[in-house]
Amino acid sequence: MRQQSSICNQLGIPHHQQTMSRRDALLHAGVGLGSVALTAMGASTALSDPTKNTNVSPYAPKPPQIKQHAKNIIFLFMEGGPSHIDLFDPKPLLDELHGQTIPGSFKKVITAMGENNAPLLKSNRKWKQHGESGTWISDWLPHTAECADDISVVRSCWGNGINHAGGVCQMNTGSIIGGRPSLGSWVNYGLGTENQNLPGFVTIQDNSSLPVNGPRNWGTGFMPAVYQGMRFQQGKSTIENLQNPKGVSDKRQQAKLDFLYQLNQEHGKNRTEQTELDARIRSYELAFRMQAHAPEAVDLTKETEETKKLYGMDDKKTEVFGRNCLLARRLVERGVRFVQLYHGTGSKWDAHTNIESNHTTMCGGSDKPVAGLLKDLKRLGLLKDTLVVWGGEFGRTPMSEKGTGRDHNPSGFTMWFAGGGVKGGQTIGSTDELGLHAVENRMHIHDLHATMLYLLGLDHMQLTYYHKGRPERATQNEGNPLTKLVTG
Repeated sequence: MRQQSSICNQLGIPHHQQTMSRRDALLHAGVGLGSVALTAMGASTALSDPTKNTNVSPYAPKPPQIKQHAKNIIFLFMEGGPSHIDLFDPKPLLDELHGQTIPGSFKKVITAMGENNAPLLKSNRKWKQHGESGTWISDWLPHTAECADDISVVRSCWGNGINHAGGVCQMNTGSIIGGRPSLGSWVNYGLGTENQNLPGFVTIQDNSSLPVNGPRNWGTGFMPAVYQGMRFQQGKSTIENLQNPKGVSDKRQQAKLDFLYQLNQEHGKNRTEQTELDARIRSYELAFRMQAHAPEAVDLTKETEETKKLYGMDDKKTEVFGRNCLLARRLVERGVRFVQLYHGTGSKWDAHTNIESNHTTMCGGSDKPVAGLLKDLKRLGLLKDTLVVWGGEFGRTPMSEKGTGRDHNPSGFTMWFAGGGVKGGQTIGSTDELGLHAVENRMHIHDLHATMLYLLGLDHMQLTYYHKGRPERATQNEGNPLTKLVTG
């Protein structure tokens, strides 16, 4: 009791208010850390790995399991489903059959809206081969086309989610059903982070909306909450509630954390099997360190005007996503392991009608920032250690919807990879002649995740977490890495 009174005095709490419950102390100590500190408190957790050494920080960097090609990853998520047949996968037959129904020789796809009998819709794009590699890229992405020899285009991706909820969930967690850890959490768990003053996994959206499924996309499912992603936001304050409340000094804030730590340690002595408490302790500690180090990491005023222009920050159309791409570079530069950028947050790539207007806007807002990111990483020598992945939750159908749009197509779509050991200038796999189904070198989302883990030095079958006595894996015991990305 004397010890509690002493700590209360340090906090400046009047003596007549020094009878504090543990709950009051938790709430009192949490003031000012906001979502940064509390980000771990809402996630479900379960039995931890029985081999885990509880004396080692869960954020500590861990050695790779296999040969490591990339140290960090930036996942550029075009939410809503970009049209592969209008961007990277030209289909001359589609143009020929414009206005007709799909021939019976093509296996139909079950789509979210059931537009199987709608007439085919040609692409209005102008196509050109780019770079020494001759990679086909449409006129919607002129800046990305300048980087053709640095990217490896995979045209044969496929998944199981026919709607946005299932598709986004599977692209992030490997399952169309919620409850599993996100890929970023698996990477955070498997490799830790090189910078103990910043989170190992960060997610950033380009507007105030949340992606479909919200925090589930960067959550930990049944793994400890410490591995989940931290959401950065738009606006002047990139990290919400990072600063102390007015009138609270760093010394007082540290005293709060010390008091909180003592209470939690005492409470946790006989509850070692519960990971939530440890997650809370770790999150408060990280939040306090971030108050000193994160402001510098997110301060873009230190970048040159030439660099900002490279990312398109001088143009209203590209300013927001350009800022996010530049921020991603600064984060991986400082050791953040996994950065996920959403473009079109809230399924804005979803072109069920008027795809011309929709994709003109979406490509116009993302193309230059994405190319700027690749060029900047390359000139700084960071691209060799940073894997960049571009894509959405699915593609679009060759059949029209509402006459001018395209429906969801999880059966065949395109994603591309760059940096992190990837051999650029490749085009791998194919869809059928209309772009409906992946047919050659088919790459399921489990294969995609296995590949990303492989490039980061993690074997998707060795990376195991024990949940209720059962070994769980990121790819649910499926998938194979596409090693051709590295070997060519």
